[in-house]
Amino acid sequence: MRYKGLNLNLLHALDVLMETRNVSRAAERLSLTQSALSAALGQLRDYFGDPLLVSDGRRMCPTVFGEQIHAELANFLNATDAVLQTSRGFDPATTRRTFRIVASDYVVAAVLAPLVETLSVIAPNIRLDFVPPDEGASEALRIGELDLMISPTEFMLPDHPQEPLFDEEIVVAGWSGNPLFDREFGIDAFLAAGHVAVAIGPHREITFADKHFSSLGHQRRIESVAASFTTVPWLLRGTHRLAMMHRRLAQVMATYLPLRHAPLPFEFPRMQETAQYHRTRRSDAGLHWLMNAIRIAADVPSADAAMVRARLLANSPTKPATP
Repeated sequence: MRYKGLNLNLLHALDVLMETRNVSRAAERLSLTQSALSAALGQLRDYFGDPLLVSDGRRMCPTVFGEQIHAELANFLNATDAVLQTSRGFDPATTRRTFRIVASDYVVAAVLAPLVETLSVIAPNIRLDFVPPDEGASEALRIGELDLMISPTEFMLPDHPQEPLFDEEIVVAGWSGNPLFDREFGIDAFLAAGHVAVAIGPHREITFADKHFSSLGHQRRIESVAASFTTVPWLLRGTHRLAMMHRRLAQVMATYLPLRHAPLPFEFPRMQETAQYHRTRRSDAGLHWLMNAIRIAADVPSADAAMVRARLLANSPTKPATP
């Protein structure tokens, strides 16, 4: 299709070229020959009157104009995707969509992993591409390069739609050999113990648990700081350290490591995990189907993949794909 003299298929090629900065990798992703892609780049250069990308060793660097047009191009392609997805509906059994999702390793391990196992049966051609949460991921969602961000409500962007997914309880976790778990213990014992904390990303962002714990006016004795939630159990094993942990993650990790957990010995707010997506995806049937599937997975006790599958099929208008 041509619009104002430009073949719109070339815009998709330009988007992939800008992302990969490499003709051979872009051609492979687009299932084109390098010569065909080079010819496409030549047409784009002629149309815009700018080199767009220039060689720099084995990579290509965008020109200033190329950078500017790429930002607008992402918005255009995402809006086009939203129109196409709305018009043709969504069938999980046959779709070949890739969903790029910003989610912490806790969400992936405790909720999305059993869902992935289920999708391999009922939606075998869906691909979930997980991206760790950081400032770059938030910006990627803002410009429409990501499909979904899952995060505590207070970390949501202010100008894009959001929907609640599930609540999470914060518990105290430790090694199964820690004698503290053999009896009820109060806040004094909790504070007297050494702790493992979590700091996220290169800027060591504070977590929901630490943010709210600091508001109580107490201070933990931190003996180790992990870069991810799923690392914490390994730092508890064989020690008397404690950690504030998501209940679902504590349950999942206890199936692999000698881990115990108990309610916190003080009042503490529940965490609301929320889904956020770009405003152009409001009518994206596939995205809303995926969010519903995540809610179902989060509601299943002990991350039972078979139960997730049964509930998802009961709530789905389609039948599982035939292998």
